[in-house]
Amino acid sequence: MRLLVVEDDPRLANLIARGLREQAYAVDVTGNGKDAIVQAAVNTYDAMILDVMLPGSDGFTVLREIRSRGIRTPVMMLTARDAVADRITGLDAGADDYLTKPFDFGELLARLRALLRRPESLQPAILRIGDLEINVQAHGVTRAGVAIALTAKEFALLELLARRARTVVSRADIVAHVWDDNHDPFTNAVEVYVNRLRGKIDKAPWTPLLHTRRGAGYLLSEVAPA
Repeated sequence: MRLLVVEDDPRLANLIARGLREQAYAVDVTGNGKDAIVQAAVNTYDAMILDVMLPGSDGFTVLREIRSRGIRTPVMMLTARDAVADRITGLDAGADDYLTKPFDFGELLARLRALLRRPESLQPAILRIGDLEINVQAHGVTRAGVAIALTAKEFALLELLARRARTVVSRADIVAHVWDDNHDPFTNAVEVYVNRLRGKIDKAPWTPLLHTRRGAGYLLSEVAPA
């Protein structure tokens, strides 16, 4: 899952980004409202954490602008402004949630997971494809009851494929949701991580679940593509 953190306090922005990356999220960070609008328009984010007090354009303005452009990315307002009127303004501008500072990082993570379950159809906490189980909250993976240890990036890749199970996910889509702006598009990182993941979840004697559709992308399915 790829997130945009919009926070003008460099220390807090770095703390949030580091904590999110430890939870297998790809994170882009900006501290300027106008830059946030550009980032949201150019990239595909699964969620945005948006401060209110920003240089350039405040968070309410940013939110109204991206909503006017038809961008439906779930947005959590994160701010020290805790007056009821401010919360109403944020929600009316199109925010999906509102968390005030100071905050507990565990609560931020829980609220973020709730936001990521909302779009289109409610996503379960445990994803299942055949005998493969992915616990999204605990970051646990088992196959046929056997625990599988994954790195943060491998888990992020598996979660994306599992949320779109039985559907081909393109390389470009994987890059957009699993890597941040620091990713070099000319590397073979996607192929490397797909092979590493396949080596862990599809090792013998298990039936392969991770398939390659040449020229199209990858899919997680109990049935191999024709």
